[in-house]
Formats: sequence, structure tokens, C-alpha cells
Amino acid sequence: METDDGALVQLRAFIAQSDFVPNERLPAERQLCENLGISRSELRKAFSILEAEGAIWRHVGRGTFVGNGNDESLAMSVANVAKHTSPRDVMSARIILEPQLAREAAYNATAQDVESLRRIARKSQQTNSWREYETLDNQLHWLIAKSTQNNALLALFDLLNSLRRTVAWGRLRQRRDHPPATHHSFAEHDNILDAIDNRDGELAQKLMRKHLETVLAGLIPS
Repeated sequence: METDDGALVQLRAFIAQSDFVPNERLPAERQLCENLGISRSELRKAFSILEAEGAIWRHVGRGTFVGNGNDESLAMSVANVAKHTSPRDVMSARIILEPQLAREAAYNATAQDVESLRRIARKSQQTNSWREYETLDNQLHWLIAKSTQNNALLALFDLLNSLRRTVAWGRLRQRRDHPPATHHSFAEHDNILDAIDNRDGELAQKLMRKHLETVLAGLIPS
């Protein structure tokens, strides 16, 4: 089923960033459309895709819910792992996985994938808050994983992302109200996307690793 990729990415990011628990009901369609800035037809097409993937389930008369109706055990497993996982552990895992995803994306991304990545990167540079930036940053990294065209790799990214959201990060850095115009991630993201667009897997891998190491250094100074 075809849908507007932007609407699907926005809905995925909204669910990911809102810390819903399994089987928790999503806001009403009208509210979601207003929050995400998409039409109801775009939302329903995105719902259909997520439902087919098992990311959500729907009940007539009751609403739309997170998960597939039977995923409490996975959520509990992630929560249990999170109890014994530090922010540094999460970033170390990202540094192992995501450079490989960037490499595969360089070889497999479609023109539409690259266009969507560019659009999200531009939007992330125009945000008015850190929360808005982090939502778009999450969308960008998720779409790189999706651009591998490998559902197994995307599932691994989603699992690690779930763990990242569950781990208690605390106040690891002092920040302004919004990212400064010189924020390092802007240029780093653009360089990674250039490498993906140019089908240079080795460079994309190298640049993603460097980017995440910079993020780690900013979050958890050695």
C-alpha cells in the first residue's frame, strides 16, 4: 500500500517519542492530524501500514492502540534490560549498529528515501526547541535504517531505539532552549546524506561513526 512517506515517518516518530506503553490508546484521529500536520486520509493510510507491521492495532468503537495486542512480554524484556543498561552502553551499541546501517543505506536507498532524508534534515535545522529537534533527529536515523531495505535491520534499530527511550538519561548536558545554528549535527547529517546519495557506503559508515562518537562525547564527557 502506498502512502505519503512524510506522514508515515511523522506518525512513527510521534509514537516513538511519546513513550506509549503496550496497548495504550493513541489520541483521536482529529488530534493526531492536528499534531502532525497531515490529512485524515494520509493518517489512515499510515495506520494501515503500521497495523500490517504489528506496530498498532485497532478496535472499532474503541480506537487505535500501540502494539499488536500481545506484546507485553517484549516491553517487559526491554524494561528489564534497561534496568542494567547505562546511557554509555546505549551509545556504544548505536556506534556498533548505525554505521553499518548507513553503509547499507548508501547501497540500497531509493531516490525517494534520499529526498525524504534531505527534507527531514532541513526541517531539523529550523526547529524552535530541543524536543522538536530530537523528534526530527529520531526520524532521520530511523529513515536511514529503513533505507537499508532490510526489515531485519530495521527491527534491530527499532529494538535498540526502544531501549534508548527506556534508559534513564537524567540531566546529562546543559542546553539552550533550542539547537544553535552551529550545532555540530547539522553539518554531520548533511555529510552522511551526501555519502548515501553518492552511494559511498564506506564513507557513510565512517561519517556515521564519527557523528555518534561526537554525540557520545557531548552527552557523557570522558
